[in-house]
Amino acid sequence: MLKFFWKPEKCDADLNSALRSVSEVYADRITEGKGDSELTFRRSSSNVVKVTRSGDGIQIEAGSMGGFLRGVGHAFAGVESEESSPFETLGIMLDCSRNKVFSPAYLKGMLVKLSLMGYNMVMLYTEDTYRIPDEPFFGYMRGGFTMEELKDLDAFARKIGIELIGCIQTLGHLEQILSYRLDYGKVRDTSSVLMVDEPETYVLIEKMIRFWQEALSSRRLHIGMDETHNLGRGRFLDYHGYESAFALFNRHLGRVSALCEKYGFHPIIWSDMYFRLGNKNQVYYDLNTNIPQEVRDRIPKTVQLCYWDYYTSDAEFYEKFIGLHREIGFNPVMGSGVWTWSRFWYDHRTTCRSVIPCLQGCRKTQLKELFFTMWGDNGGYCVYDSALAGLEFASGLAFGHSPEETEFYSKRFRAVCGEDYELFTALGDIALYGPEAVREAKTENLVWDDPLLGINDVAFRTLGDGVAEAYRKRLEGLAARLEKAELSPSLRVVRNLIHFLLLRQSFQDELLEAWRKSDRTQLRMLADAEIPKLTAALDEFSEAFRSDWLRTAKPFGLEVIQRRNAGLRERFLELQRRLREGGPIPELDARLEALSLGKSTPNRLYSGSVIV
Repeated sequence: MLKFFWKPEKCDADLNSALRSVSEVYADRITEGKGDSELTFRRSSSNVVKVTRSGDGIQIEAGSMGGFLRGVGHAFAGVESEESSPFETLGIMLDCSRNKVFSPAYLKGMLVKLSLMGYNMVMLYTEDTYRIPDEPFFGYMRGGFTMEELKDLDAFARKIGIELIGCIQTLGHLEQILSYRLDYGKVRDTSSVLMVDEPETYVLIEKMIRFWQEALSSRRLHIGMDETHNLGRGRFLDYHGYESAFALFNRHLGRVSALCEKYGFHPIIWSDMYFRLGNKNQVYYDLNTNIPQEVRDRIPKTVQLCYWDYYTSDAEFYEKFIGLHREIGFNPVMGSGVWTWSRFWYDHRTTCRSVIPCLQGCRKTQLKELFFTMWGDNGGYCVYDSALAGLEFASGLAFGHSPEETEFYSKRFRAVCGEDYELFTALGDIALYGPEAVREAKTENLVWDDPLLGINDVAFRTLGDGVAEAYRKRLEGLAARLEKAELSPSLRVVRNLIHFLLLRQSFQDELLEAWRKSDRTQLRMLADAEIPKLTAALDEFSEAFRSDWLRTAKPFGLEVIQRRNAGLRERFLELQRRLREGGPIPELDARLEALSLGKSTPNRLYSGSVIV
């Protein structure tokens, strides 16, 4: 393996600082002063990255720090390329509010990888997971970022050309903090939405804004305000009566925007509420929505709207919806999605369905700012290193490469992340059911389904003929590929997960068949021999998951997943006890009855008697 080097006297101070940060993470690939192959840098037009061999060395031409470092990633991969991107901002948004707050050490490593992919912006989505000094419940028992941690991350990000932006909430999505009613009762409209017009609300929001003004150097702040469906319909309605949600939203945004201006921020908000409030069904993606002119006129012009869309598979729709934002006077920033939420592993298939047409629409409309969200809904249990494959793919698209250039992505992913791109993208299929993936279901629903009640097992079995067998074969194929792979911590988690799922699927088949036949001998064998195998496999998955969590994140939040796994284990033991006792098991009777009807039950995550 070649070791690249650069000569500091040939680079300016900023580039030297960036390359030194890269060399801290890739000490075996790049060093200062002397090595096998010299990297030289030449500044060119702002949107071009050109990497060519020059004698025994590599010349990188670019017009920005992001371009130079993407070129270093090309060099690591042995790729010669000339490419360009129309996007002035190419970023990601990392969810740090759904149970998992990433450790600063892990984030620094991720930032360097992102820089080698060409990203120049990272948003940290933090609803309440930051420690405001005189608000002790912000981040309490949630692993919230401290001021010192964020300042250190910001300084590190700046060295490698990445703008670190705070992404917070200043109206809705504040369930966690508003649950402390004694402390936040006055600012509470509903369980998730702040009280508009209440003076204490703006005292609190000013503390939020002042925190981020001190923590980060970027003068952009994403202030959220999405999905506030019940705005003005809680305590506000009790105190003040009904008022148009449009009026409340604009008035509140005006006051928060003024606070942002006071602290030198250019605010960004999610745009959905303007479009939702313009139609009776509160649907975001409605091309016929009506936003009254008086509402448009009162949207603060200092605000930037963010059009988020992780679902649309039609490039023309993106073009039209970007046009609707421009019609109301705003050139939006685009928020697409690299699918990590409600999944154990990055979902490449679902990502492709939306990201490819999204970028086509952005190019057609000459949109200049784009980022990819990485949400953590329902516990943040995704193995987030898996999403690096999706980020490599998305950045390649942004720089003009086609989705079919698998060899290009594979070389770069191996060089930058040390993993097998084709394996990482294939493993997302653990989340897809059916040979054609016509209907999607969540792996979590099978993993954490109660083994006695089997609500999601029934739903899975009624998806259609052949679905269960197709899924089994898919898992077996992935398991076979993993047997040949060198297992990193990430791959060890998914290997153990697939092993557990395969055992569980076979067990459920045998259990239901034996119960249907009242085969007590077989039922006793399942209790004595198969359930211990299942609990052992579950323990192996739990241990691998724990190790990977603590490698990447603060320990807060791990308890949620451990309780799910421990609860599942206890329910397997309860099933074992019931089978050994030999008495009636009404839960299994109910499952057979449901299956005989041939109808799907609600597809939901079910844990004991509590839906979570």
